[in-house]
Order: sequence, then structure tokens, then C-alpha cells
Amino acid sequence: MRAALAAWLVLSLLGGTGAEDTCGDPPAAPSRSVPAPQLSPEERLSPHMPESLRCDACHAIAFQIEEQLSKAERKVGKKALKESDYIEVLERSCSQDWESYGVLELDGEKRLSGPGLPRQQPLSVLVSGGPWPGRLSKLCHGYVGEQGEGRIYGAHRRGPAALRQLLCLGDKGPCAGRKERPEPRKALQNEL
Repeated sequence: MRAALAAWLVLSLLGGTGAEDTCGDPPAAPSRSVPAPQLSPEERLSPHMPESLRCDACHAIAFQIEEQLSKAERKVGKKALKESDYIEVLERSCSQDWESYGVLELDGEKRLSGPGLPRQQPLSVLVSGGPWPGRLSKLCHGYVGEQGEGRIYGAHRRGPAALRQLLCLGDKGPCAGRKERPEPRKALQNEL
């Protein structure tokens, strides 16, 4: 009996099966690898927002402008802001750090991700920092300069849809002619 037990112990240690599998340890979770998006030279080096990401960028900018103007209006009791106040808020909106935004790859397509944009799948790598904050700030200032503070504030007063229409969806907007992208499917609990 001792010889059989000794042989089993030696085989268990050499074979890698044995006590560790029978002591109740959970099986090892399968590993998953999610690569970072492969950025083109334009996406890495250009000071301008790539054309393919301008619609997402516009929605992010409209969201931030809406948030900042609504916050300022709540401070004054939801009344309309004075011109000097909304000009200051718009300047502050465009000059923020934009660090919470970045690019990721979803189903082979690069997308901008961050507050105000559709939630992305949990298994994706977000590349933030780098040129993205500066590009968003520059684009935001461009929209304010092109549309004018008064026109942007007037659209804000009509609601978020009016602001998005003015900045993103108009004839010359970066989302003009594009179909709205569907919300990505939510991950099932066992996929996490």
C-alpha cells in the first residue's frame, strides 16, 4: 500500500495533476488579449482631428458645452445667462483638459470614447491623452468661432437636440448624411 501511495504521489507531482486540482481551487480563468488600436500616422501625428472621428468629436463637444451651460444656469436659478457669462462658459468649455476622451477600436472601426458618447464594449483598450485633448479643444474653439457664442447659446436654450443639430448635423456638420450608429450591444454577465 505504501508503494502504491508513493507512486501516486510521484506521478501526481510529475504530471502536474493532483493535490492542487482536488483541493477546491477554482479552475484558471481563460486569458483574453485585447490589443490597443493601431493608429495611422495621421491619427498619431496630425494636429487635426481625423475625418473619421469628427462626428464622434462633435457629439463630445456638444455634450460638454451643454453640461457647462446647464451647470452655469443652475447657479443662477435656471434663468438665461448674460452674454458675458455664456461667453465665459463657452471659453471654459473649450479650454478644459479633455483628458477623459480617447480613441478605441470597436469591430475594426476606430471610435472616440468618453462622456456623452455611446458606451463601448468592456473589452476594449482606450488610447487617451496624446493628441486627443488638443484636437478636441481646437475643434471646440473652431465651432464657437464659426457658429458664434450667441447662436450656440440660443441652440442650447432650445435643448440638447438643437445644439447637436447646429454643431453636428447641419448641412456642413461632421455628421451630415451619416446614419446614427446603433448603441453597441451590452456584454452579458458571463462575458465580463
